[in-house]
Amino acid sequence: MSGHSKWSSIKHKKGAADAKRGKIFTKLIKEITVAARMGGSGDPDANPRLRTAILAAKAENMPKDNIERGIKKGTGELEGVDYEENTYEGYGPGGAAVFLESLTDNKNRAVADIRHIFAKCGGNLGENGCVAWMFDKKGYVVVECSAIDEDSLMEIALDAGAEDVREDGSNFEVISAPEDFEAVKTAIDEKEIPYLDAEVTMLPQTVTSLQGKEADQMIRLMDMLDDCEDVQKVYTNADIPDEMV
Repeated sequence: MSGHSKWSSIKHKKGAADAKRGKIFTKLIKEITVAARMGGSGDPDANPRLRTAILAAKAENMPKDNIERGIKKGTGELEGVDYEENTYEGYGPGGAAVFLESLTDNKNRAVADIRHIFAKCGGNLGENGCVAWMFDKKGYVVVECSAIDEDSLMEIALDAGAEDVREDGSNFEVISAPEDFEAVKTAIDEKEIPYLDAEVTMLPQTVTSLQGKEADQMIRLMDMLDDCEDVQKVYTNADIPDEMV
């Protein structure tokens, strides 16, 4: 199983247990605000990044009022915080690659916190470019195998512009170019096919298998980075055994 889908699965299970909806909403509001500001428009039809951010917020059942406030902060209609975008890269336990995206109003705090988390969990923060080449930006939809047969899903997805549909354990992964993600997701929605995850993400080209203590440390590292207020998204190529989850 790919590093991305394994960590998504872990987050899905942990999220239900940890009830971290408030932190999820905070990260989503940040992205909506920045997307509205950077995209030059509060209209999702004219701003692809904002459109994607709103879809992610709706997937988490964020109230419409929260979404609208986030947009207005980005367009300047409401007072808001200026966030700076940065990416960070490093290595986790066992040499697994970690790539993360940050939105922060205090870069010095963000770097210090991220470096501390890496060190605490047996990893180290690296230089820009040290692991980015190991990941590809892709549209990504995960559908349970029990929801539809592979041939039917492949026909729907490929007709909508997907690059590939592959089986990964009990799930199908639908892969597309980022610019084709919305069309692929819309096609799946129109057929009322339920999915576990749908986003534009960073998929690892290869995976690093972890066992025992290293796998435990890796889960802790990813969990702590997810909890960091300045970290928006975290990606890894770590492959963790199902029993560790």
